[in-house]
Amino acid sequence: MGDICVGMSEAQPATRTDVRDLTAFQKNILTVLAEEARYGLAIKRELEEYYGQEVNHGRLYPNLDDLVNKGLVEKSELDKRTNEYALTDDGFEAVVDDLEWALSKFLVDEERKERVSDIVETN
Repeated sequence: MGDICVGMSEAQPATRTDVRDLTAFQKNILTVLAEEARYGLAIKRELEEYYGQEVNHGRLYPNLDDLVNKGLVEKSELDKRTNEYALTDDGFEAVVDDLEWALSKFLVDEERKERVSDIVETN
């Protein structure tokens, strides 16, 4: 595969190993972006709601840059001061891969399968 153009920088496509080596925080960023593209502060707010505490810029933006460099997130300019971040196809596949792996370990009996099915149906 060749390089993927990602807005203002170029990135190499992520390998399965790269994706599985992501931190939990990076996976949570991908999960937030799976819903819709967002600008940095909107991602920050979603993560703060999840963690129940402040997420500082010094943690968020280097992780976003790492995800862009891995080809999992695309960064584009909304205006001169604001960037928007969106999942790439590889980023989407990374979220799906993580969900599939977690579910393969979790869905060990009918009770658990039913519980997950209920969650899926209500969302």
